[in-house]
Amino acid sequence: MDDSIKSIFSSLTSKATNFFGGEDGDFVVGVDIGSSAIKVVELKKKKGKAMLETYGAISLGPYVQGGEIGQVTNLPAEKIVEALREVLKASEASSNSSAMAIPVQSSLVFGLSLPARLTESEMKSVVPTESRKYIPVPINEVSLDYFVLPTKEPSFVEANNPNVVSGDEIKKDILVVAIQNDAVSKYRSISSQCDLKSSFFELEIFSSIRSNFEHELSLVLLIDLGASKTKLSLVEFGTVKAYHTINRGGADMTDSISKSLSIPFAKAEEYKKEFGLLENPSEKSIPEIIKTHLDYIFSEANTVLLNYEKKYNQTISKVILTGGGASMKGLAEIAMGNFKTEVSIGKPFSKVGSPAFLEKVLLATGPEFAVALGLALRKLQ
Repeated sequence: MDDSIKSIFSSLTSKATNFFGGEDGDFVVGVDIGSSAIKVVELKKKKGKAMLETYGAISLGPYVQGGEIGQVTNLPAEKIVEALREVLKASEASSNSSAMAIPVQSSLVFGLSLPARLTESEMKSVVPTESRKYIPVPINEVSLDYFVLPTKEPSFVEANNPNVVSGDEIKKDILVVAIQNDAVSKYRSISSQCDLKSSFFELEIFSSIRSNFEHELSLVLLIDLGASKTKLSLVEFGTVKAYHTINRGGADMTDSISKSLSIPFAKAEEYKKEFGLLENPSEKSIPEIIKTHLDYIFSEANTVLLNYEKKYNQTISKVILTGGGASMKGLAEIAMGNFKTEVSIGKPFSKVGSPAFLEKVLLATGPEFAVALGLALRKLQ
């Protein structure tokens, strides 16, 4: 296993307000290279607390010939290096101590159910063997990490009646992450070319969980609305219990607006950001266009929830919306009507100290920077 992705599952639920290691004055940078933009957040440690030093974002669309802000890209490494250097310069981030996120398209997250009697040493050989069934490339082309999901205590009947379930039939659920070695090499190279020292690489969903969760103990659905994909994470006690990716995101909504109204992509993106699901006086069809995509995303999410409920007899207590699309006007209300439970927009920047005059700005932009902030928080520890 690549040392830089060991302990993928470490420190997911840190409160990130008090730090006992390191020295005051430490600076770190979290880097989130998405499909449509790069986001960076620099934190510093002051009197044992994490403080916001600076942050910034840059759209990747313009780095493609004829590309527009908000468009999904698949840039070569040299273009990503160019954009990352630009955003680091523009944001005036000063530290080269960094951490970088690995996007979901370069990884797989899946569950295994294995005999509970397996020892830790046996698990180390069994998990790679069983994982071959889910990984479409040779096992030596990926780096694996896994986590044994907590199980509920056996009932009085189960504990005192061995005939209820035999020992061999008792299973334990394992969450496995597989990251392409080529992706790790690519991001290590990008980091090096930007004079950054990235001591670890982390799958973006875990960074997002770290920055969005406070004290939630019951089962929560985290919906990360990205440009090209929507990521669903079912989280309980800070642990990912299930994960699912939907191949639809904010850029699909903008593209549909652009085509339906015969307007440039950039103008469609502007309308989406300005009005969202609220009525646009000049283009009243936009909310319905957006809602068509949301209906698909929420339908997929409900299927995931239903399957989980059937398997584990658990329902969610809350939905947290995060990612660049989470701040869309009217989204929380639509989500609440769909999931029939509490819905909130993530507030990642509430985890760190910041100037009071930035409060409203950080509240609005926070979901977009959740991954970068989550990386910086872990790095600062």
